[in-house]
Amino acid sequence: MGGGVNNHRNNHRAKKLRAGAGSRSNSMRTVQITIPSDVSEGRKAKDKILALLDSTGYDADSVFAIRLALEEAIQNAIKHGNRYDTSKKVHIEAKVSSKQAEIVIEDEGGGFVRDCVPDPRNEENLEKCSGRGVFLIESFMNRVKWSHGGRRVRMVRKNADNSGTGKSTLPTPQDNGPHPR
Repeated sequence: MGGGVNNHRNNHRAKKLRAGAGSRSNSMRTVQITIPSDVSEGRKAKDKILALLDSTGYDADSVFAIRLALEEAIQNAIKHGNRYDTSKKVHIEAKVSSKQAEIVIEDEGGGFVRDCVPDPRNEENLEKCSGRGVFLIESFMNRVKWSHGGRRVRMVRKNADNSGTGKSTLPTPQDNGPHPR
């Protein structure tokens, strides 16, 4: 009959664990991932970061925006930066709090000049099947900075759950283009 005390302790411990599992702490959580230039490894890295956002309580609009920018940035690093060379790595760091996510992605390629990337909204680019990644990243994230000769991108997205507006924070067709870098 002495097991009743242990069961009570175990139940109390389990309740404490469950209570803390869904909490939205404002503490910063960091994930660092280095992957070869392989699309399936890129997906795994993206999924780890999305799981971190989910556990931190991000709203649907912010998760959508970050997912899109993350997919584009990782794909660009693998395809355009490292040219699918699996001996070259993609370095990813995500810092996530309940207020914002900051993601840095860096490849080992030759880089690029941001101002030389054609605007996909120009007439001559409208029917091209590629060339929208940089535009999408800059449109869906609150801040974007390209550095290290175009080999590194730093993207920041605020969690709309903390905006207090209750409105969607996704870009609309009326927006005049990407957010300032």
